[in-house]
Formats: sequence, structure tokens, C-alpha cells
Amino acid sequence: MSKQHFEAKNAKIQSDFEALKKSNPDGLKQRLNLSWSNWGFGLESLSDSAKRLAKAGLSFIELHGNHYGPDLGYKAGETLKILGDNGIKVSGVCGMFSADNDLSSNRPGQRQAAITYLQREVPFTEEVGGAYLLVVPAAVGRPGAYDAMEFERSVETLQSVAGLFVQHHVKAAIEPIRAAETSLTHSVADAKRYIAAVNHAGVAHINGDVYHMQSEESHIGEALLEAGAALTNLHFADSNRCALGEGSLDVDTIIRALYVLGYNSAGKYVTFEPLGPGGDPYPAMYGKPNPAKLDPLVIDSVHYFREREEAVLAS
Repeated sequence: MSKQHFEAKNAKIQSDFEALKKSNPDGLKQRLNLSWSNWGFGLESLSDSAKRLAKAGLSFIELHGNHYGPDLGYKAGETLKILGDNGIKVSGVCGMFSADNDLSSNRPGQRQAAITYLQREVPFTEEVGGAYLLVVPAAVGRPGAYDAMEFERSVETLQSVAGLFVQHHVKAAIEPIRAAETSLTHSVADAKRYIAAVNHAGVAHINGDVYHMQSEESHIGEALLEAGAALTNLHFADSNRCALGEGSLDVDTIIRALYVLGYNSAGKYVTFEPLGPGGDPYPAMYGKPNPAKLDPLVIDSVHYFREREEAVLAS
């Protein structure tokens, strides 16, 4: 019986992975760098979050980009002290772009808010040692387009501050998000087109998200390989956007694709972001934390990923 299309693609990635194991076994010794995006923990203290991540064996955190105004958000010195006390380093910062600070908005005030947000968030990312800042070309939670000029406005707005990323040695990681949540940039191909339009050395990287990729890509593994060296961070959750192991995501094929890509290297991260099913996830950042649910969410996700990683490498 012939293979289904996705099975044939899985087999090709597995074949490439097996070839890599034979030709460069030393290249598989370094494991993938795991991180956790903490904005889904809601209004929880950074200290409590760091303790949870350390207990689960994580060494990296993706910080909530919460500098929504000059008097808001994490303070660099305090943040580094809390994380250092728990053996945690910053992988990057999750930039948050709503209708209030929308790079593509048809309201100049909202575009200006996006600019000033980045003027606060990029220097902070450097201060705490983050490698990247996630950038979304259009507001999350607004799937309907304003008009036909959104792409051009978003590109123009980001171009005006692109130099910040070079100045502060931070990678702008463009994140494709499913069409149910935003109006622009839904796939890896879309992200590459957006990056080409911005045409600036400071905006050259991609933040993938396997949950969105299920909706927008024909095959997650192939899309990761298409992203190539531009991929700097990958958000991870199971198919239902819950803890890893609770859905039907083909974790093994994704792990093989990442190793084929050479993703098990410094400055490249797999970052858990299980936000639960539904539409706009942004309200989660203001939620009341529930340690009884969050503790097993983190531990189960990390352990399941490492279990599958070791199984793939041993096969």
C-alpha cells in the first residue's frame, strides 16, 4: 500500500536524520535547548515561575515582553538576580502585539505605540542577555484586516526601528500566527516574504510555533527545514495547545527535523508555550496563576519532550 503524503514526508525526514547519524554522530551529542515562555503563567511573580522551571530541569526562560509603558515591566537588575538565584538564563523575550500597539494599524497612534514599545523592549532584551525578541507583524486577536495596505504599513513601521536590533545585538524573530488569530503572516513562507520586504540586517529571523503550523503549513517538519538557519526559536505545545503528551502531535518527526537542521546549537531554542485551546490567548497574561495546574504542566511537558528526544536519538 502506498504511503499517505504526510507519511512520505515523514519518511524523507527520517531518512535524512539516519544519514546524519551515520555521517556525523558527534553532531547529535548536544541536546536541544529547552525554554519556557512565562507569559502564560498570568500574574505570577517571576520568582515563583523561575523556581518552577528550575524544578523541572529547565535552564532557560522566554520572558513576557511586558514593558507596555515607561513605568511597567520587569527591571533588568532585579530580573537577573531572581533568575540567577535559580540557575535560569534568558533565551529571549516574547514581544506582545495587540490592537493597542499594532505595527500594521491604520491608526497612527497605535503604530507609534508599537514603535515606542520596541524602543523599550529591545534594550531590555539585551540587558538580560536575551538572544531574540519575538515580533508579530499584525495584532494578535484581530483576524480581520483593516484594509489592503496592512502589509506595507507594518513593513514601514518596523523598518523605522530595525536599527535598534543591530545596535543592541538582538535578533528580531518574526512569528507566523494562524489566520484565526491575526490578519498577516501565517506561514514560514509569509515570514520570509515579510523579512525580505523589511530588508534590514536586524530583521532576519523566524519564531516558529507548532500550534499555528498545524493550521497553516502542509507539513511541520518540512516547514522547519524551509525556515532553515533563520529559525531561532520554536514555540511548542501539543496539538490541542495543552501539555506535551496530551494530544496527537508528531513530536518525533519534529525532533528529527530540528536535528537535521542543526538546531541543537547555541542560540537556538525550543520554547514551551501551552496556552490551552481557544481563540485569542492574550487574556492568559492577566490570569490568576494556579500552581496546582502549572506545576505538572511544566514538568510533564519537559519530561515528555526529553523522553521522545532520547527515543529518537537511540532509534
